Amino acid sequence: MLENVNLKRKLLREEYERILPRLQRRLYDLEKACWDNRVPSVVVFEGWDASGKGTTIATLTQRLDPRGFKLYPITAPRTYEQQRPWLWRFWLKTPNRGEMVIFDHSWYGRVLEERVEETVPEKAWREAYRDILEFERMLADDGTVILKFFLHISKKEQRKRFKQIEKDPLESWRITADDWTRHKKYKEYLAATEEMLELTESEYAPWTIVEATSRWYARKRVFETIIAALEKRLGPSAPPRAERAEAAGKDADLRAAMESLGGEREGDR
Repeated sequence: MLENVNLKRKLLREEYERILPRLQRRLYDLEKACWDNRVPSVVVFEGWDASGKGTTIATLTQRLDPRGFKLYPITAPRTYEQQRPWLWRFWLKTPNRGEMVIFDHSWYGRVLEERVEETVPEKAWREAYRDILEFERMLADDGTVILKFFLHISKKEQRKRFKQIEKDPLESWRITADDWTRHKKYKEYLAATEEMLELTESEYAPWTIVEATSRWYARKRVFETIIAALEKRLGPSAPPRAERAEAAGKDADLRAAMESLGGEREGDR
């Protein structure tokens, strides 16, 4: 599956900057419509280290109303969480009516990192596939829109980004020995990812594999996928598409001003 993904897909930065304000404005309008119509949504981000998950999420939420979404960066379960059913901590983070919840990593850590690093028994991660399907099915049956993204880059590209980050004295702390250890296990993670995508793909919670070599292309793909899914779910309740030249111009000016204060790095997660 992943070996057939075209990682050479690109988008010129000029084109990206031209369309970004329109995408952000449309997502903002849909966020409000989902709030008004009490439509909850879950957006899951998985992917390789340094594939751009963090900067994609930052761009995605930059123009959203902070009252309408929550962002959860997921780390290893804490001691007290290990004493409960493993999905318990994720149930606590499911969205309220009309709310969008974004996961930077998610319950898929059980069948990826915990599997490859052998921090849980094989029986546990194999049974997790059933738990995940049931968990997502219950959310979908309750009206939740579920979108799952896997940001894909090659092992060579990941190494390149690690090296770039390490050269920056202000960013080098982000690359740890654990990152390099996982990099060396790229093939093992690739096999686990392939199985995860195959066994957890569903009509109600589909995966979108994002070609992330070009960060501009990756962000555009994420925006367009979320927008299309929310429009489909809202149906007639979706706000009409309207070209707002003046608003788009103001957003573009704001974007330029923000970028002038600090550049973005290709290796951002």
